[in-house]
Amino acid sequence: MTPNLFIALEGIDGCGKSTQAKLLAAKLQEAGYRVHVTFEPTDSPIGKIIREIFNLRMEADHRTIAALFAADRLHHLLNKEDGILKMLEQGYTVISDRYYFSSYAYHGTHMPMDWVIETNAHSARLLRPDVNIYIDMPPEKSMERLNSGRESIELYETLDNLRNVRQKYLEAFENQKGKEIIFVTDGNRPVEQIAEDVWEEVTLLLNNRIKQAV
Repeated sequence: MTPNLFIALEGIDGCGKSTQAKLLAAKLQEAGYRVHVTFEPTDSPIGKIIREIFNLRMEADHRTIAALFAADRLHHLLNKEDGILKMLEQGYTVISDRYYFSSYAYHGTHMPMDWVIETNAHSARLLRPDVNIYIDMPPEKSMERLNSGRESIELYETLDNLRNVRQKYLEAFENQKGKEIIFVTDGNRPVEQIAEDVWEEVTLLLNNRIKQAV
């Protein structure tokens, strides 16, 4: 059987996660793998509420937002049509643009990180990524990209907040060291170089999976 992986792409807004997800998916498909690319917040009714809050059309407490993300994540994992667990079971390699480390970092900026980790504990018990790929980008550079590529800026997309979020990502990686596989790549480089780093890491994981299956 062809091995498959669950890959989570992480980073602050504007770091290039979505681009890297597409490039990685294309390379995997060229290599003969079945690939499912997904994202958080999802397009589910819960995810749509989150987007309403992000676009400032609704107001919500940070604890409410964190809980909505945790619920959306469980639906993302468990829904029987195209949930992550379902797609993995069908043999797809799943690439998710954000997973629970995003919550640890973004919501951990506004409340105790331990609370956020505990709120997402069921998702972690159900499925940890085979690798969390973190694209490390200077917040100043991210804001440049956001300001040049967007007509409007969403909740959390301020320079001060992105600085805090980047720091919380690093704290979360330290906190979860030993429980998670984390690969960090320098996002302040050409897209092709980042993609090469990501591909090298994913290829290594796939080759190890093949060896274990023999």
